[in-house]
Amino acid sequence: MATYRIIVDLSDRDLYLLDGDVVVRSFPVGIGKMLTQTPTGEYTIVNKQASPGGPFGAYWMGLSKPHYGIHGTNDPGSIGFEVSHGCIRMYNEDVLLLNSLVPIGTRVTIRP
Repeated sequence: MATYRIIVDLSDRDLYLLDGDVVVRSFPVGIGKMLTQTPTGEYTIVNKQASPGGPFGAYWMGLSKPHYGIHGTNDPGSIGFEVSHGCIRMYNEDVLLLNSLVPIGTRVTIRP
C-alpha cells in the first residue's frame, strides 16, 4: 500500500507526489502572489470537497492551516504563476487525479 506525501516547491512552482522517498508524479501549480504568499511549513490535508464553486475549480483539499488549500481553478492560464491569495492552484484534471490518490491526513510540505 502506498504511503503518499506531498511536497510543494514554491521556487519550481511544482507539486510533487511521493511514495516514501520516490517522486511518482509532479504537477505544475500556481502559488500565492507577493502580498499573499503561500505559507511554507508542514501541514496535512484535513478536508476535501468536490465542485466547491467559484475560483476553486473542480476540487478543494483543505490544509491544516485554516483558509489554505490545494484546489483546481477556473483560470487554467494562471498555473505556473504567482497569482493566488496563498492557496496552491492546479489544473482541474490534475487536482482530480491527486484527490483520487491521497486521503485526508496526507502530509503536505511547502518549501520555499
